Amino acid sequence: MTTATELAGKVALVTGASRNIGRAIALALATGGAAVAVNARTSREDAEKVAHEVRAAGGQAEVFMADIAQASAVNAMVEGVIRRFGRIDILVLNASVRSEKPFTEMSYDEWRIPLAITLDGAFHCTKACLPAMIEAGGGSIVTLGGQMALSGAKRRVHGSVAKHGLVGMTRALAREFGDRGIRVNCVAPGTMNTPRAAGRSARPDAASMVPLGRPGDPEEIASTVRFLCGPGASFINGQTIHVNGGQMMF
Repeated sequence: MTTATELAGKVALVTGASRNIGRAIALALATGGAAVAVNARTSREDAEKVAHEVRAAGGQAEVFMADIAQASAVNAMVEGVIRRFGRIDILVLNASVRSEKPFTEMSYDEWRIPLAITLDGAFHCTKACLPAMIEAGGGSIVTLGGQMALSGAKRRVHGSVAKHGLVGMTRALAREFGDRGIRVNCVAPGTMNTPRAAGRSARPDAASMVPLGRPGDPEEIASTVRFLCGPGASFINGQTIHVNGGQMMF
């Protein structure tokens, strides 16, 4: 059960938090009482708007600009978060990049782009945050996967591999650090109602593929992440939660 302040006293770092799902997650965790470190790679203006929304509602937030594909940038960011808030209890690995290219035309550098942000970024952020969580006696890490991790996606081999890798990373970390009170779970969104989704190739059949008859909203992903970070999910570990309106069933 989610209560108004179930995350009070906690500090959350959300990567890719300047817009869409990341923004919704940052706001949801702040509503739950957590202080939020809002990460972005390039869009400082958007990130500052999110932090302002949190503060305007009475919460605590600070922007931390960093390219999470770079270990040195991540280490500096995490040090800054701890310096500002004193701890890190929650890590949400939302940052990603969308790229499409036929596999036969894809260069190695293009192959590496989604992998660098999604997998290398998850590695750098998790490794940097774990010491603080271990010292605190526990924590929660949530990765953001996607349906293409299981279904695959045309012209997005690299992205499909990256998202599937996150699922494996989630399970392995859950096994390795569960006995230290650190839970690791994955949330896999389905077809979403976001500006980025609206800008993709037209898919008039997208909503008809969802049994609920509509795409999901970012807030529906955010509420799931908030739940996983709270005490109501204290016995949930190593799981992938599919939030897709029934588009894929397991």
